[in-house]
Amino acid sequence: MRAGIVVTARPGVEDLAVRAEELGFDSFWVYDTPMVHGDPFVALSLCAKATRRIRLGIGVTSPALRSPPAAACGLASLNALAPGRIICGVGTGNTARRTLSMRPTTAATLETFTAALQDLCAGRSTEYSEGDRIGDIRFLHTGTQVNTADPIEFVVATLGPKAAAVAGRRGTGLISFGLLDPTAWHALHDARRHAAGGTPRDPDSHTGSRVDSYVVTSLHILDEDEDPQGDAARDATGHLVLSLLAFAADTAADTPAFADQLGPEEREAVRRLLDRRGTTATAPDRHTKLYPNYLGRIARQDRDLVLPSLMNTLALVGTRDDILARITTLEQAGIDELLIQPVIDPPTEMAQLAKLLT
Repeated sequence: MRAGIVVTARPGVEDLAVRAEELGFDSFWVYDTPMVHGDPFVALSLCAKATRRIRLGIGVTSPALRSPPAAACGLASLNALAPGRIICGVGTGNTARRTLSMRPTTAATLETFTAALQDLCAGRSTEYSEGDRIGDIRFLHTGTQVNTADPIEFVVATLGPKAAAVAGRRGTGLISFGLLDPTAWHALHDARRHAAGGTPRDPDSHTGSRVDSYVVTSLHILDEDEDPQGDAARDATGHLVLSLLAFAADTAADTPAFADQLGPEEREAVRRLLDRRGTTATAPDRHTKLYPNYLGRIARQDRDLVLPSLMNTLALVGTRDDILARITTLEQAGIDELLIQPVIDPPTEMAQLAKLLT
């Protein structure tokens, strides 16, 4: 299976991209979460100038964050710096919107946005509207300013069939966060395939565009006799676990179905997180308390919130053989590339991952 690296956008990120390229990784991604992390287009511009081979991805942007012409301009500009190496993840803006105290957008809006980006980034015109005004738009200057000749790979962020169906209709790949359940991936691929039908965008047909599946996770290789629930494992995977707990805490009032899927221990962890952050599930400013340091290395005092059940669900923790066996199962479920976020010592963790997969 291929492997890539995903990090938060910040100064110096290009040094990690260079190291990832040296280690043989296939892709290097940055998150797109305004008001929490740095700007992904700025970060990837630095990475594009510093690297030569590795593919560069945004994971993920959204119509709730950027208009189609603004997003397309950023993507095509990156494509001019790193021709044919750009990947754009698109989603409903679930987390990025909630950090702004807003709801994510709809699957229908996501599909319209994705179609517009595909058209614009390929040099075609597309319909654009604001209010009751509608018109066709396209890039008016290309060449050295933006690159619409080399393809950009698009992937749709999904945890369920609606977004997977968008991917099928638009002929894109899939990306998901912390989804390591092979059965769930089979269902997503079925939904994408069913939505594509026999159209030219069928993801199983050879259309010339990539339709790969990516999963974002974290990884911790246990030393001999190391406790799989010890501090080192919790530190390496805690950012994923706390992101799920923060989401459950934030959505408990308006989307109770998600929290209802959690077990008693997980619901208690959500309660403790709210108490520890000094907020409640209905406080109008809860997003300002729950999302600081989102997807960053966790604080020591939060290690008790990193439950073993959630570690095993969201991350890869085990011996070398254990992890390789799980990776094989994911590959059999149709995952093409594993994206790992290192948070403790990124260069060392990247080297360990490269060694594991070679």
